[in-house]
Amino acid sequence: MKMKHWQWWLLVAIMSFFILAGQTVGTILGRFYYDEGGNSKWMATFVQSAGSPLLLLPLLFLPSSTSPTNSVPNSFKSKVAIYILFGIVIACNNLMYSYGLLFLPVSTYSLICATQLAFNAVFSYYINSEKLTAFVLNSVILLTFSAALIGLHSSSESSNHVTGEKYALGFILTLAASALFSLLLSLLQLTFEKYFKTMSFRVVFELQTCTSFIAACASVTGLFASGEWRSLRREMEEFKKGTEAYVMTLVWIAISWQMVSVGMVGLVFMASSLLANMIGTLGLPLVPIFAVIFLNDRMDGVKVMALLIAIWGFLSYMYQQYLDDSKAKKLATTDSMEISVVPSSSL
Repeated sequence: MKMKHWQWWLLVAIMSFFILAGQTVGTILGRFYYDEGGNSKWMATFVQSAGSPLLLLPLLFLPSSTSPTNSVPNSFKSKVAIYILFGIVIACNNLMYSYGLLFLPVSTYSLICATQLAFNAVFSYYINSEKLTAFVLNSVILLTFSAALIGLHSSSESSNHVTGEKYALGFILTLAASALFSLLLSLLQLTFEKYFKTMSFRVVFELQTCTSFIAACASVTGLFASGEWRSLRREMEEFKKGTEAYVMTLVWIAISWQMVSVGMVGLVFMASSLLANMIGTLGLPLVPIFAVIFLNDRMDGVKVMALLIAIWGFLSYMYQQYLDDSKAKKLATTDSMEISVVPSSSL
């Protein structure tokens, strides 16, 4: 898809805003749901993908792709298989995140999620043939140390929130969800490159709408299979802030995470899975700060140290991106000079 340089940066800025705003609001409201009396893990999982109908509106205005190169490499059955596979994986991933957010303070949860960038760097190297330079490796190591530091710090806050066993489970599930999410982004980038030869924003929205719908259906199946649906009415009535607050909390969680999903898929389509995860990691400091303000979460010295290490890792990755951009510009300038010289030398 061809666009002007400023248009590309504008779209990247919009997608980045979706990720940063949606991620912050969705995480804070997810913790608020549990703190005020919500207890259904499957409901918390369902609302993370329940906002997919919102994407039907932009699909009505986006032009359909009629290019034959778009239909050759991926038949209808192949598309359906891709959507179902991604949808089920997303549902499993959302469930692990729901357990992690239930068993961990928001600040701890968000810091562990920072390992997504480290996992994504590794997956991008093997799956998407991305470079794994010294600065990227430094980022991977620092973000891993940050998560490990939080994990070793469990004894000081697990007693105030949940038991030590549940804290450990939340830590493991959040870490596993971060790894699975990073793998999913790399596979998504591979899918765009191998199966969707002619790309457009309609393809992006179709993929996001269908996979989110499948994930929502899988979550509803889990909600009924687990029996948690029986307690939803009582949960809504006993919600500390009232019934209306219960409904609005779930609605805004759904909207927020759909914003994140659109932003992530959009950046993978426009650039790479690494950039998408990089923007997600950029929002890392926002969640703990808002958690301290609105949820009275505790930000002690160990968390501050883990936060600084994570930011250091992020800046290390950003510096590598700066070096890559500078090298690309220099090569482009050299190539243009060589092209201008060739005609005169051949006369």
